[in-house]
Amino acid sequence: MVDVKAETVKKLRDRTGAGMMDCKNALVECGGDEEKAIELLRVKGLAAAKKKAGRTANEGVVASYIHPGDKLGVLVEVNCETDFVARTDDFREMVKNVAMHIAASDPLAVDRDNIPADVLEEEKNIIAGQAKESGKPDNVIEKIVEGRLNKFYEESCLLEQPYVKDPDVTVKEYVDSVIGKLGENIVIRRFVRFKLGED
Repeated sequence: MVDVKAETVKKLRDRTGAGMMDCKNALVECGGDEEKAIELLRVKGLAAAKKKAGRTANEGVVASYIHPGDKLGVLVEVNCETDFVARTDDFREMVKNVAMHIAASDPLAVDRDNIPADVLEEEKNIIAGQAKESGKPDNVIEKIVEGRLNKFYEESCLLEQPYVKDPDVTVKEYVDSVIGKLGENIVIRRFVRFKLGED
C-alpha cells in the first residue's frame, strides 16, 4: 500500500474540491499519482451525478454577476434538492462560477433541447449551403451538417462549452463534480445575459 502524505491529500483536495477521504483513497488507489487520482475522482463524480440526475431539484438560488465596468451582467437560476445545500459555500461558489462563465462565453442556451428551432434551422441551412457551394455530393453534405452541428452545440450550449476556469472539462463535468461533492442533483435551469447596447 502506498504511503500518502497529508500535504499531497490537501493539494489534491484544493485542486478538485473533493472530500479529504475521497482524495486520500484516490491517491492510494492510483499509487500516489496525482493526475490519475484527479481522473479517478472525476469518473467517480460523474457516476455519482448520473445516479442523482433523476431526483427532483426544486430548491436553489437565482444569482447575478455584474462584470467589472458595469456593461455586462448575468442572471442565472440553479436548482438543487434542498435549501440546506443551496445555502452552502460550495453551491454558491459554483453558481457564481457558472454566472461568470456565461458572461465570458455567451452561450445561446443551457443545452441542445433549449436552442431555439429557428436558430438551429438557420445554422443547418448555412452549413448545407456552404457544403453545396464547395461541390460536395448530397450524402456527404448530410454528414458535414451533422459534424458541424455538433461543433455548433459545443460552442453554443452552456453545458457543452469548455469551462473557462478549467478548459480541460466542460461546464457539465464541472457541475457533475460539485454534484459528487455535495451529494445532491443540481440543475442549471435558465439564464439571461445582458450586454449594454445589445438587443
